[in-house]
Amino acid sequence: MKKKFLLLTFSLFSFAIFAQEVTRVTDPVEWINPLMGTQSKYDLSNGNTYPAIAVPWGMNFWTPQTGKMGDGWQYTYDAYKINGFKQTHQPSPWMNDYGQFAIMPVTGKTKVSQNQRQSWFSHKAEIAKPYYYSVYLADHDITTEIAPTERSAQFRFTYPKTDSSFIVIDAFDKGSYIKIIPGEKKIIGYSTKYARGPLKNFKNYFVIYVDKPITTAQVYSDSTLKDGLELNAKHAIAVIGFKTAKGEKVNLRVASSFISLEQAEISLNREVGNDSFDITKQKAKAVWNKTLSRLAVEGGSVEQVKTFYSCLYRMLFFPNKMYELDAKGAPIHWSAQNGQILPGYKFAGTGFWDTFRALYPFLNLVYPSINKEMQAGLVNDYKEGGWLPEWSSPGYADVMVGNNSASVVADAYLKGGRGYDIQTLYKALLHGANNDGPEATGRDGVDYYNTLGYVPYDVKINENAARTLEYAYDDFTIYKLGKALNRPVSETEIYRKRSMNYKNLFDPQTGLMRGKNKDGKFQSPFNPFKWGDAFTEGNSWHYTWSVFHDVAGLIDLMGGKQKFTSKLDSVFSLPPVFDDSYYGEVIHEIREMQIAGMGQYAHGNQPIQHMTYLYNYSGEPWKTQLHVRDVINKMYHSAPDGYCGDEDNGQTSAWYVFSTMGFYPVCPATDQYVLGAPLFKKVTLTLENGKKVIINAPNNSPANRFVTNLTVNGKPYSNNWVSHKIMQQGEVLNFNMSAIPNKARGTQAADVPYSLSNEK
Repeated sequence: MKKKFLLLTFSLFSFAIFAQEVTRVTDPVEWINPLMGTQSKYDLSNGNTYPAIAVPWGMNFWTPQTGKMGDGWQYTYDAYKINGFKQTHQPSPWMNDYGQFAIMPVTGKTKVSQNQRQSWFSHKAEIAKPYYYSVYLADHDITTEIAPTERSAQFRFTYPKTDSSFIVIDAFDKGSYIKIIPGEKKIIGYSTKYARGPLKNFKNYFVIYVDKPITTAQVYSDSTLKDGLELNAKHAIAVIGFKTAKGEKVNLRVASSFISLEQAEISLNREVGNDSFDITKQKAKAVWNKTLSRLAVEGGSVEQVKTFYSCLYRMLFFPNKMYELDAKGAPIHWSAQNGQILPGYKFAGTGFWDTFRALYPFLNLVYPSINKEMQAGLVNDYKEGGWLPEWSSPGYADVMVGNNSASVVADAYLKGGRGYDIQTLYKALLHGANNDGPEATGRDGVDYYNTLGYVPYDVKINENAARTLEYAYDDFTIYKLGKALNRPVSETEIYRKRSMNYKNLFDPQTGLMRGKNKDGKFQSPFNPFKWGDAFTEGNSWHYTWSVFHDVAGLIDLMGGKQKFTSKLDSVFSLPPVFDDSYYGEVIHEIREMQIAGMGQYAHGNQPIQHMTYLYNYSGEPWKTQLHVRDVINKMYHSAPDGYCGDEDNGQTSAWYVFSTMGFYPVCPATDQYVLGAPLFKKVTLTLENGKKVIINAPNNSPANRFVTNLTVNGKPYSNNWVSHKIMQQGEVLNFNMSAIPNKARGTQAADVPYSLSNEK
């Protein structure tokens, strides 16, 4: 009897916790878990993130380092030893890092190498916040604290009583320089280590000031002690030491620059100056709260609010600033394209194959000012290197397919972006669309694509069907931008026609996209479950839906709305079978689909993430509402294993944030967001122009996931989309939610979102 009573009490208590709703968020940064997604490894990604201690879009991030030097998995949740606190610019473990060095406090004997200096730690004695990090290093009896600025940071080490307290500054291998200046309590140096290149004149300069007299100073080449206090070597390390009292705090001020030591000093003085550690911490927190407060959610569970703001945090890093402010406050940068120091903006660390889909549209909606700087940075990329990047890390990187810079440029301008050189960017788009450039710039297979209307399967250009489908969409975005810029019809019509090239790969026999040989025959044998080969990190079931700009045309190819909807349904009902022979192993994206329990739906990778919204085009929007809520509930939570694949520079998070607001940008470079259903009872979006978009769903609940009806600004609204332009004027959306789908709403021809085939 007692056991039953205790069980009942616990159950009621648990229900109360999980049922608790958050009515107001006043301190959004405190809801973020920077460890979300860090429980990852090579063959299974739960995010492949690391705790980035930084400010939004900051030039420098800091992270505790559990991996070895050069390991892309620089921090993993399952690790138990820290070997340094690393300045990082890493966009993903697959891209690895550049502009890196590490700082590590130690006690006892001088410990230089990573294995010697590392220390056990526990998450129980770790505090990870966007603006502050703290951890207890058990082997050294030291607590480390970090507070960031855009290009600088402050460290605070709390030491035990000992005459053998040290700080190791590791400039990493591949060529580095370091110098200790005891009289100024200062260490300077640079690192040249990078993963993606080649990079001309690349150095990450750093300056470090300590607030305690240096009594011991040594320099090492790798682990070998060298004479003097200055060293230029393959792997330069400095060690400084002093006596400390129990609980004594030693402070470091740190800054870096891609330009010079003098520029690092300028940034340090401007951003840190004479501020105490706690003031830097408070300022960083204030920046985060100001940035995050553009979105306020109410009426969700504690876990939903944590996940929402943890995802929003991930969306505010990449691409990160690569520009610096000179003594006069003017932007200046080192160019990853030509190695020169030049005026103007510069950003790096993103792959457009991922982020064109939702991350950049989100910036255009919520943070257009930063994207204005990013667009100006793209102008400089083109002027300095002759191409727009498709993956930058920090220069051109030969990764992924497509020419999706076209979408990033077009969507920004078409949604109101101004104040940068759009004419040069349009010129860059035309250049990229008609030429094959280095390092995945331009279009591989462009001559085939422009003459045959597709990239053939049998001409030794890998992932050819994926390239064709993405080029067709990219041509659409060039067409739309060209029209907005009043370019000649003879010019824009070329890209409108090419945007229909997706039809050349549709196989009526299977109802799927399929590789096609140069002679016009479909590639055979054909396995729609084969990953890679004709497609990129997916199979035909994933890429068939990559007709963002003309879903109506795809519906016609499939034989009408009923067959189209049935095909969409099949994605979820098919078993998660796969053919991995193209890769020779089960890549992590395949494994993540297999174990997710959603059939062939592979939300952990980008090609299919928009697919759940396509029911809006075929007259069954209630199925979008059903599946989107399922993905939200099953695939995201705020814990270290909280993602279902690579987070990818904000894209996978952007899907979540958009979807919880109740809409998603299926086709960037149009004015429309396609509707789903909101997760929270209220979301308030404060736009940069001061207008507010208020999304109300007062009877929302886990059971009530379907939209019975919707009013916009008080008027009944049946469309399956909302307008960006109208949203900019301020808008109130009132969703009436129910446990039963309304199968009549949004079913008329006038309700469907934009498709090029229907353009008048």
